[in-house]
Amino acid sequence: MRSLLLPLLLLTVSAIAQPSLKEKQYASLARKNFLETNALNTVAFVESRWRLAGNTGFNESIHLVEKQLKEAGYVNETAAPAGARLTYRIERRAMNRPAWEPVDAEVSIEGESSPVLSFKTNRNMISINSASTPEGGVTADLVLIENEEDWKQDLKGKIVMSNTDVSGVYAKAIKAGALGALGYAMPAYTQPEKYTHSIQFGSISYNKGGQGWGIRLSYAAREHLKAALAKGPVRLKVMVETKIYDSEELTIVADVRGSEKPGDRFVFSAHVQEPGANDNATGVGTLAEMARVTAAVVQSRELDPKRSITFLWGDEIISTRRYILEDSDRARGIKWGCSLDMVGEDTEKTGGSFLIEKMPDPSAVWTRGNDKHSEWGGSPLPESAIIPHYFNDLLLTRCLNEAADNNWVVNTNPFEGGSDHTPFLNAKIPGLLMWHFTDVFYHTDADRFDKVSGETMKHVGVSALVTSWLLTTAENNTAIALVNDLKSSAVSRLNTELALGEENIKKGNAVADEAHILEVWQQYYVNVMETMKDIPVEGASSLLDNAIEQAKKEIRNKKYRLR
Repeated sequence: MRSLLLPLLLLTVSAIAQPSLKEKQYASLARKNFLETNALNTVAFVESRWRLAGNTGFNESIHLVEKQLKEAGYVNETAAPAGARLTYRIERRAMNRPAWEPVDAEVSIEGESSPVLSFKTNRNMISINSASTPEGGVTADLVLIENEEDWKQDLKGKIVMSNTDVSGVYAKAIKAGALGALGYAMPAYTQPEKYTHSIQFGSISYNKGGQGWGIRLSYAAREHLKAALAKGPVRLKVMVETKIYDSEELTIVADVRGSEKPGDRFVFSAHVQEPGANDNATGVGTLAEMARVTAAVVQSRELDPKRSITFLWGDEIISTRRYILEDSDRARGIKWGCSLDMVGEDTEKTGGSFLIEKMPDPSAVWTRGNDKHSEWGGSPLPESAIIPHYFNDLLLTRCLNEAADNNWVVNTNPFEGGSDHTPFLNAKIPGLLMWHFTDVFYHTDADRFDKVSGETMKHVGVSALVTSWLLTTAENNTAIALVNDLKSSAVSRLNTELALGEENIKKGNAVADEAHILEVWQQYYVNVMETMKDIPVEGASSLLDNAIEQAKKEIRNKKYRLR
């Protein structure tokens, strides 16, 4: 039962401070200028291309962004005058592997009129790195591998099929003399028995000069082939056409130069590779429109970022990590990093929710209440992994403010990793992920334009822009308002943890254990407050220092009794 009621703890989420005048102005500016049509047009272009670093679709997407940047007023930095505010560059690098792109494929059973699979309707059926079959395809006996004994038969000149991911059997099948391999692996959250034609993209190993091919099966295709085999021998015809060629890896980087501290920067990143619409054509399209909007309001003098804002498009994790590690001076100036990955979902169709994946906070150690890991998966972190910083709550509050008068649903998940926010965190730079999950079409060939919401892209884009504009223009008054915001967030979380602790004690949990969790959250927010001194461009004033110390004192001095 609740043993101690303190005035501060009576506050709830609804008591979160109202947006400041500056935030309201920025939000209005962003909403007025962000055009859903622009973002959707970019998505339509990008999602129609099968994108891997170095291939035609990837490079065409990069050059589309370049065209949009130039139209928005960004100048190639090689031709830009010294001190230009809007610049961009395309970075070109040799690749340590060839580029790959699919062209066509078909799998059919000899004697049947309709194919089992066709690239025209299953664009993920060809495993990445697959080579082409001889012109006209190959026809051979199909052999189902279900256990180790099945590998002992003569597989030379045959086609191997497995009930596991093709990447796990491909090399063994080729070594045994098989022509190629088929495999099935669909996670439960994709609901394969409902979406029977979905296929998730994936790869097989690449061996120069001796490459074969792998086919990824849908649930329907697997069941069809198994049913055919149950009736007797099956002759399978497989045609695969791909391109494998030397290329270069492209990354495009746009900068809005800060007027006072250009070395300090907020970095956004969106990866281009992966063939889906939501993953990640929506990230590309949302970020491109954010870059256009920022250029427009800077040129109109409605916004003057004192710190720089960087927009980066490239190969997931690789490009962002390289941006951080290649230039140590530049890295020291990166104050915040934010990844846009799967940010445009029509959640009524995908089943997912918009999420902010937080930097490791105590919810990554004790995941309970409304905190839940996504079906991507996560495991508890040690207390030593907690990173106290205001960025979690600051971005969340901006999103909640954007959602205040509409039906946009905003949630968070504890840290899991796996996208462009991780290079920032690995470099000890605050980094967050804006994304959606669970998505029944994740990585499947059903992730197409019809699952995209322009409205969602605008909500994400506006929230992200307001966050970056506040932090790159912040003076001490803004920082003090953000301290008050965060104090409200801290109170709400401590209120929640107190109630959860009392519930768990009633269920038999030890009072000491629950008290420890509450103490960790309390100290977390005390430490978070201290990090807010770096917000003002001109440095922390005595007024900000006092506001922070007062907030720390209010949080630290609250006493909780759990029983």
